[in-house]
Amino acid sequence: MDNLDWTLYRSFLAVAETGSLSAAARSLTLSQPTLGRHIAELETALSTKLFTRTAKGLSPTEAALALVPAATAMRQAAAQLSLLAAGREESLKGTVRLTASRVVSHYLLPPMLARLRQAEPGIEIELVPTDSTENLLFREADIALRMYRPTQNDVVTRHLTDLPMTLYGATNYLDRHGRPATPAELERHDIIGLDRSDLMLRMLTYLGLDRRREDFPVRCDDQVVYWNLVRAGCGLGATQTLIGDADPTMERVAPFLKLPALPVWLTAPEALRQNPRIRRVMEHLAAEFRLLKKVD
Repeated sequence: MDNLDWTLYRSFLAVAETGSLSAAARSLTLSQPTLGRHIAELETALSTKLFTRTAKGLSPTEAALALVPAATAMRQAAAQLSLLAAGREESLKGTVRLTASRVVSHYLLPPMLARLRQAEPGIEIELVPTDSTENLLFREADIALRMYRPTQNDVVTRHLTDLPMTLYGATNYLDRHGRPATPAELERHDIIGLDRSDLMLRMLTYLGLDRRREDFPVRCDDQVVYWNLVRAGCGLGATQTLIGDADPTMERVAPFLKLPALPVWLTAPEALRQNPRIRRVMEHLAAEFRLLKKVD
């Protein structure tokens, strides 16, 4: 038992945290049968049952719950070892895993990464478009572009720019419903809202507009889909001016409504800041986003 593979404990933790083999397999990018074998092997080695089947999935036994703190500490130690080893690499060639919001990944990053590939063909990029927060210290990503200032310990962070935002409407929608020139006229328009997120409500409250979730006739939390709903003429919606102004079918509306700019922060684990390829990608992204300051 002293020589048990850490991989088995990693699979055990994933199942304990997600409550099912399928969800754990997705989180670890493994097949479900492989994950099942890991759990069976660990149970055999420990001579104890770790999970029981319930209507909702797999429930950890008391023995499993007792293992979770130590297994979590093992995961943290393994992540730290991985960071320290990666931080000492000297080659510019290799893989860099970058995460950013779906909107930034879809609209802003592709040309930036194309220019990086031309300049540094030895660097491979894995782009993770997600609006959830990836854990940099567990190597879920090497570099993150955040729309807020990170507060996590043991990371380095840098403010790159603030992206202006405003309200847009599709020309075909505005031709049908008019172009709001006053707050009173804006009140009569459909505004596309968010579903589970309260970000839109908080922003409108900040601007002095009292709205409820039910006041948005169309709602969606996916930012890329949200923008396409605006483009289709479902209602008015906010986005970055870099994106909205580049679309000839869209128009800025309600100039009296001053939306707060969207900050962009570049962050990476402290242990990786001297890794040559990660440093090179960070420098490239910083330069690219600095150029965006000139565009509005």
